[in-house]
Amino acid sequence: MITRQRLAAGLCALLATLTAGVAFPAGAVADETAQAAPKVELVLDVSGSMRARDIDGGSRMAAAKQAFNEVLDATPEEVQLGIRTLGANYRGDDRKTGCKDTAQLYPVGTLDRTEAKTAVATLTPTGWTPIGPALLKAADDLDGGDGTRRIVLISDGEDTCQPLDPCEVAREISSKGIGLTIDTLGLVPDAKTRDQLSCIADATGGTYTSVQHKEELADRVGQLVDRAADPVVTPVAVEGAAECAQAPALKSGLYTDREEFTKHRWYRVEVEPGQELRASVSVAADRAVAPDYGVLLRAVTVHGREIVRGESAGNGRTDVISTGLRYPKAESDDEDATAEVVCLQVSNSFAAAAGVKTSPGLPLELTVDVVDGPDQAGDVASFGLGRGWWLLGALVLTGFLAGVLWGWISRWRVAVWRTN
Repeated sequence: MITRQRLAAGLCALLATLTAGVAFPAGAVADETAQAAPKVELVLDVSGSMRARDIDGGSRMAAAKQAFNEVLDATPEEVQLGIRTLGANYRGDDRKTGCKDTAQLYPVGTLDRTEAKTAVATLTPTGWTPIGPALLKAADDLDGGDGTRRIVLISDGEDTCQPLDPCEVAREISSKGIGLTIDTLGLVPDAKTRDQLSCIADATGGTYTSVQHKEELADRVGQLVDRAADPVVTPVAVEGAAECAQAPALKSGLYTDREEFTKHRWYRVEVEPGQELRASVSVAADRAVAPDYGVLLRAVTVHGREIVRGESAGNGRTDVISTGLRYPKAESDDEDATAEVVCLQVSNSFAAAAGVKTSPGLPLELTVDVVDGPDQAGDVASFGLGRGWWLLGALVLTGFLAGVLWGWISRWRVAVWRTN
């Protein structure tokens, strides 16, 4: 019993140490630069099915109009907002014509709330559901500039204009590396609609939300518009090479790329003496893949010697798998010491499910950070504690002494109990 108590006390002390005593090295502070105006386009399904009266006793169209009015009133001043419709104008039965029925109701720009509300009030549920063509046009509407770009798609049904698969359209938009996110909302969706809208959102790193009530719709659209106003780091599109010699040179930043199944990509980073390279990578399964997969990130010298690696494995329960590594380059007494070129290799063991397209490759996001290194390069191998070792030592010693004292008191109490 005494042994168990001492062990418990020691474990508690160690947990407290790891929770409170770990001192991580401070990261580099990003330069504060003026952010370009964020752009958002609301893409609304105005097809005939929006007449259905199953949202709080009213029609889906009425719920969408009310939500838009509330969102337009609350849109932050710095957000440039536009509205595009699909299925709003053509009432006929010609599929070819119906699949071209998408129009910009209000141009992306400085918001005139009265004008935008007036435009929304004129909408009447009409025709087809050309989601794919609408997304392509919306991407063009938001083209240009470096700020946040977001499409918010509200629909109550599947795309009716196959074979232009809206999932493939979303993947094509993502593969361009323009940093455009598509969020989707399904109004009283069935299983097929839910799957399609989820696929569109997943392909661009967006979100999908199922909506059953008017308040939910207004709240969610408002949240997504507000999110666009938050300052973010815009990823830079880069194309890795098949070998290090031809790899692009990267500096600190956030990068996006595409990687084929079971292939690898190479990138190069320069690390000065006294600096530390921190890199992480995330690869997303934006389509159906076989279970059991992994991602490997390696730091290698230009001569092929591995320096350090990070790896992670998955079993199909997550859509994104990530790993990272750290490499501190020691200070040099040589005044003529030059930067070391470190080759970063990203590999994956994803396998496509039967019938799934393998092109374009899986979306990849790479973060590179080159910062001042710790005083001792070996600190990195010690949980990244840097100069926090003295605090760790003090807490461990305190925990050990507390465990010994607790054990002695417990033993004394047992002895007294036996005597009595």
